[in-house]
Amino acid sequence: MSRAERKHDAEIRKRARRMWLEAGSPKGREDEYVERARELQAFVEHPAAALLPNPMVAHPDPGAIEEPVEEAELLENLGEFPGRTDQGDRLAAPMTKQRARELRRRG
Repeated sequence: MSRAERKHDAEIRKRARRMWLEAGSPKGREDEYVERARELQAFVEHPAAALLPNPMVAHPDPGAIEEPVEEAELLENLGEFPGRTDQGDRLAAPMTKQRARELRRRG
C-alpha cells in the first residue's frame, strides 16, 4: 500500500470515528460509518465530480426523435384489471346452513 493510500484510509477512519462518536457510539454500526466516511471523503477529494455529465447516459437530440418509442394506448387497457369479483369462485364465509342448502339446490 502506497503512502497516499495509507493517508487516504487514515482520513476515512478518522472521519468515520468522529461521526460514530458524535452519533453516540452505536454498537455494531461501525461499518456503516466507515462507508459514510468513504462517500464524504470522495466529495472532499473530488468536489467537481458531480458537475460532470454522466457518461453512461446518452443525451439524444429532442428534434431527432420523430415518433414515440411506445404509444400509450390507455383506452384499450380499461377494464382489464381484476376487481373484487374476479377473485375466484369461492363464496364469502361464513354462511348459514340455510344459505348453503339454497345454493346446493340451485347449483
